[in-house]
Amino acid sequence: MVLAELLQLVFSLLAATLYGAGVAQIYRMSHGRQKQETATMVTTLILLSILIAMVSKVIGESTARAFSLVGVLSIVRFRTVVEDTRDTAFVIFAVVVGMAAGANWLMVPVVGIPIVGAVAIGLSHLPQFTNAAATAGAANTGTQIQLVVRLGLGQAPEPTIGALLKRDLTDYRLIEIDTARQGAALDYKYQAWLRSPDQMQTLAADLNQTQGVQSIEMRVV
Repeated sequence: MVLAELLQLVFSLLAATLYGAGVAQIYRMSHGRQKQETATMVTTLILLSILIAMVSKVIGESTARAFSLVGVLSIVRFRTVVEDTRDTAFVIFAVVVGMAAGANWLMVPVVGIPIVGAVAIGLSHLPQFTNAAATAGAANTGTQIQLVVRLGLGQAPEPTIGALLKRDLTDYRLIEIDTARQGAALDYKYQAWLRSPDQMQTLAADLNQTQGVQSIEMRVV
């Protein structure tokens, strides 16, 4: 009996791994982005599918376990800002296939992955999506930097530093927000591209002179 349950668990987790890899492959094919964030997201999707399958096994049909796990997982906080709203859909996709594998509903991913994949890849080839991707790629030129700006509470980033960022950067994206100074300030982390390396010093000086900016950190990546 124990051996049969162990084999069933191994089979479910292997199935979750394969399904997660399928979701990750669709993500790569539909996004068409060749950068570090894509590789990170691919890994996340596969691991998420496996972990959700394990959670489904732990919960089983126990309502008490389900509520207990919700309480435990609620303490986990994610501060990373989702760069592309399509990423959220793929995270949900990975969760669904992981739950299906854990619940032994193996036909749901078998049927669902090809259908969702065909829709996602098909939509990514429509003109409006292709043009948007090309525009984004063209904007990401110049020297890539990581910029962290600390603002006091009550200071919104765009009204405070938006004009400076648009002047000296070809593109920038807010990727993370974190508290600082025991909640008295907020750190805004950006992925950004300088028009030229020479503007790093100018941007740093201007940001330090801006009212509401408490500190900055900037490094080339």
